[in-house]
Amino acid sequence: MGKYFGTDGFRGNANVDLTAIHAFKIGLFLGWYYAKDPKMKRPADYKASIVVGKDTRLSSYMFEEALTAGLAAAGADVYMLHVTSTPSVAYVARTEDFDCGIMISASHNPFHDNGIKLINDNGEKMSDDVIDDVEAYLDGLYKPEGFDGETWDVPLATGDQIGRVIDYSAGRNRYIGYLISLATCSFKDKWVGLDCSNGSTWQIARSVFDALGAKTFVINDRPDGTNINRDCGSTHIGQLQKLVKENRLDCGFAFDGDADRCLAVDENGDVVNGDEIMYMCAKYMKEKGSLGDTKVVTTVMSNFGLYKALDELGIGYEQTAVGDRYVYENMVENDHLIGGEQSGHIIFRKYATTGDGMITAIKVMQCMLEQKMTLAELHKGITMFPQVLKNVEVIDKDQTLAAPAVKASVAAETERLGKTGRVLLRKSGTEPVLRVMAEAATFEDAEKSVDNMIAAMSDCGMLVKVR
Repeated sequence: MGKYFGTDGFRGNANVDLTAIHAFKIGLFLGWYYAKDPKMKRPADYKASIVVGKDTRLSSYMFEEALTAGLAAAGADVYMLHVTSTPSVAYVARTEDFDCGIMISASHNPFHDNGIKLINDNGEKMSDDVIDDVEAYLDGLYKPEGFDGETWDVPLATGDQIGRVIDYSAGRNRYIGYLISLATCSFKDKWVGLDCSNGSTWQIARSVFDALGAKTFVINDRPDGTNINRDCGSTHIGQLQKLVKENRLDCGFAFDGDADRCLAVDENGDVVNGDEIMYMCAKYMKEKGSLGDTKVVTTVMSNFGLYKALDELGIGYEQTAVGDRYVYENMVENDHLIGGEQSGHIIFRKYATTGDGMITAIKVMQCMLEQKMTLAELHKGITMFPQVLKNVEVIDKDQTLAAPAVKASVAAETERLGKTGRVLLRKSGTEPVLRVMAEAATFEDAEKSVDNMIAAMSDCGMLVKVR
């Protein structure tokens, strides 16, 4: 991770950590970079074309205007998708010949946070070398090849070289059409709940499921700028569980703010997490013969229960650091087809270059319909180990991890659990917290390990609060 950009973009409290000035400068640099940087080897008259989307949080409109102003001032043409999902920006960037895509979103974070995610022309997370160049420019340190002066800044476009700003809602509509085309059968006679998290899917989800014939029950599709992710969506799934049970629905799907995550709820109201979704989709793919010799790509946060279930099916797996970026990189490098995170970032590489909550929901429906099974029946073959995860705000993340008392606590809990569980203490790549996690044979044992590690942080004076 760099100074500004983490595992999922430049994220922070709007106009505190991430400001409109940052957004303008990022737009200004990228608008110049893709057309004029000597490394790009573009024709002299080349104009960059960049597609921009945003979620529904209050500050997204401010950042959209700032980014757009910077891009156009540098001479780039800007195509505005308006409120849309991160995976839709990735889809449009890779299918419609754009130089890059930009998504304004802080994903599952509360409304007062926001972020800028950069996506390359293949619809993938931006490469580190480009991120490094953006960060160098933000710090006033970037100099193009061949520039020998002391200071450099992006030259502003003038006259007819100033970029255009173009309404491109048609791109979002094409993405919706693409989603509909992925369904292999009608959803007719299926009653489906959709929790849109007052975010990016508030228009998309209903449109897709209605078009495919489902009877939809939609909640949290009234964004007001401040209610995105508030007690709803994939991080607060209780509302969807209640909706499914009270209306006797066949299933439900909950998305996060920018719709790259999806969790499900079965007909009994039980949550089906990302590990369980990967299990049943990989099982179905193997039975169909479409999985081949490929493996399921997981992260260090995946549950022991997933690995045990995959072993029983004879399906191999890989493990990466947390972050769908690392999952995708492993999938590309080793030609794997499915991977993801317990949180609901699931990547079906044949269809997308990033986690896509809508594609995940469609693929779960496909599993149900083509196998003529309920969602509860599909995931009964996997038993999840009890897992406790707490987010802990500390004075300094690195100092806390290095503290002897904390390291000793981690070692002690690892020894105590032995082969019946594990502990994990890591820095969040998207929030100013440490993730403290334990798995064990019982919930009580897992919680004891987590609380003991947090107590060690408190004893060494690093603890601020447990979120």
